[in-house]
Amino acid sequence: MVAERHPARPDAAGSGFGGQQPKAVQRALAMLEAVAHLGAGVSAKQISAYTRVPPATAYRLLNLLVADGFLVRTPDLTGFALGRRTSELAYAAATTQPTRTVAEILEDLRAETRHGLYVTSFRGGTLRMVDTDPDHEIVPAATISRNPHAHAVGKLLLAYRPGLLEHIELRPVTAHTVADPLALKSQLAHILATEVSFEDQESRIGRAALAVPVREPGSEVVGGLCAQGSVGRVSVHNAELVAFLRHGAAELTGLL
Repeated sequence: MVAERHPARPDAAGSGFGGQQPKAVQRALAMLEAVAHLGAGVSAKQISAYTRVPPATAYRLLNLLVADGFLVRTPDLTGFALGRRTSELAYAAATTQPTRTVAEILEDLRAETRHGLYVTSFRGGTLRMVDTDPDHEIVPAATISRNPHAHAVGKLLLAYRPGLLEHIELRPVTAHTVADPLALKSQLAHILATEVSFEDQESRIGRAALAVPVREPGSEVVGGLCAQGSVGRVSVHNAELVAFLRHGAAELTGLL
């Protein structure tokens, strides 16, 4: 007896693609779905009727799926069941961890620190805020862009995009701002060597900040993770905070 056709099934014989290969792939996938829905032991005739694929074509594709391990024949050879390779695909899909978002990662990081945390993007040579801290006053991207040499994440941008140095005016924002070209270049070289950028009251008296690079999987620096807080609490000598930022930046790899 032929199984009743599922009313919601699309016409697998129809295709929005041109040529025969895309249609064959659609039909083969429809057959795998048919076996999954109808259960082990379903016959080639039932699969053909369910998927609306002509019997001759269905038999040929079913044999290919069996040969490749996506389907197997039942012991009595009258029906089909899902094969090892299909089960492996299903297992992989079930065990794959979903990609976390920038917001989710920052939420977890903020739960571990009292400092303000924010993430910036450097794509296109422009500094842009990706995620700001709702519980701390964060320096606006436009303010950092006007005086990148006075901010930890701005220095990070200049270190990895040195061509931008030609377009900025090295003016002091506070008495602590490094505005001497040679001194700044020395700082930027140190940032490249250590992958840590530090700001000590250079943009605002009483505030310090640390920033580390955020990368693409291929190692290109595309942004920065920055922690800011009061002087003394945020310091380049705070190894625990530096390690914390490095760990957070690693989790953000490929997400900016």
